[in-house]
Amino acid sequence: MLALRCQNRKQALEALQVMMSRVQKGLVAGFAATVAVSIIEAVNMTVGHWAVSFPQLLSVMLRTPDIPAVGWIAHIVVGTLVLGPLFAILCPRLPTDTPESKGILFAVGAFILMGLTVAPIAGMGMFFMRGGFGTLAWMIVSHAIFGIVLGNVYGRLVRREKLHPPIHAAPAH
Repeated sequence: MLALRCQNRKQALEALQVMMSRVQKGLVAGFAATVAVSIIEAVNMTVGHWAVSFPQLLSVMLRTPDIPAVGWIAHIVVGTLVLGPLFAILCPRLPTDTPESKGILFAVGAFILMGLTVAPIAGMGMFFMRGGFGTLAWMIVSHAIFGIVLGNVYGRLVRREKLHPPIHAAPAH
């Protein structure tokens, strides 16, 4: 009887894991991509500081330049709760073949939008040009990394669901 309960629990847990909706997959992928970019941002801020980091930019924009935690929280919230789900919704419509290239395309689009809106609002000029070429290059590279991780994680979650579809449910794609 105990073995049967454990087996049913295991099956139930597996079913829950593969039933994630597209948006839920986007949340997971957005969080993973945000963590990856946060690691390189932290290295930039502590070791090299060769460019203005996105959390610093957000802190300034939110009028809390002396409280870096505000920028970090905003960075995590935007990457996880906005960009991740938005990518999940747009992913099937993006014109490339692989999840990683879709992620890069999405991240480049986010960079262009940010360069035209967020950067000027934060006083960095169009495409962060007041921060210098290093900041512009840093933003492009960090967005490309974000896109690669976002697409890769999202693609893996979709593939996993296709390989192990939940009972009585349609796959996300």
